[in-house]
Amino acid sequence: MMDKLNNDWLAMSDGALVKTIGVFIKHHRITQNRTQQEIADNAGINRTTLSSLENGGVVTISTLIQVLRVLDLLYIMEVFEVKEQISPIELAKLEQRKRQRASNKKGNNQPKSDW
Repeated sequence: MMDKLNNDWLAMSDGALVKTIGVFIKHHRITQNRTQQEIADNAGINRTTLSSLENGGVVTISTLIQVLRVLDLLYIMEVFEVKEQISPIELAKLEQRKRQRASNKKGNNQPKSDW
């Protein structure tokens, strides 16, 4: 896809990031041996809009999602999933509150052993 293996995303301009997304889309479209017109029709967009996306032009996020869906690439959306994380301090507090052993139930009228 790109010549560099390690992209420094923070150092890239917005235009370069958009171009990278376009290269990604075009690469996967061509790998799947699909035409721009086919993808555009299935995504419900104009072919020139898809061409603009592939060439680093401005498109809406909705358009990008439609194209990702048609190309079966929605898995990349997993990076946007927010996962609850517990802090190490909270984890330590929870561990302290864990039961360490079973206790004798109150009101248990079992006879005492002769031993």
